[in-house]
Amino acid sequence: MILKMGYIILYVENLEKTKHFYGELLGLELKNEFGTYIEYNTGTTILSFNTREDVRELTGLPIPDGVRKEQTFEIGFVTEEVEVVVDKLREAGVKVLLEPVEKPWGQKVAYVEDPDGHYIEICSPIE
Repeated sequence: MILKMGYIILYVENLEKTKHFYGELLGLELKNEFGTYIEYNTGTTILSFNTREDVRELTGLPIPDGVRKEQTFEIGFVTEEVEVVVDKLREAGVKVLLEPVEKPWGQKVAYVEDPDGHYIEICSPIE
């Protein structure tokens, strides 16, 4: 059996804030939009969002309300211009969690927070 990742769906409170962050600030290309469900092209994997309310209604799963404070994952976006992206996000009022730093393995890494508190890594390619 062969599996490949097709998409990731994050549950959000405010779809308009999510669209602003990922579409306007990060510049991701909107692939699809169906009511409260949206998808962005990110290369080989689709990054999707839906409201917590809609997911509860569609699936019956016990999806909690509100911004989650516990972090068990991050989303990484790779760019040659880490500082430029982080500066653009900061200027737009996005919370910067870690300023760009160079890691011992040569990668430049920074962290910001999306409107729902998800940790977003902005990093250079690993060479």
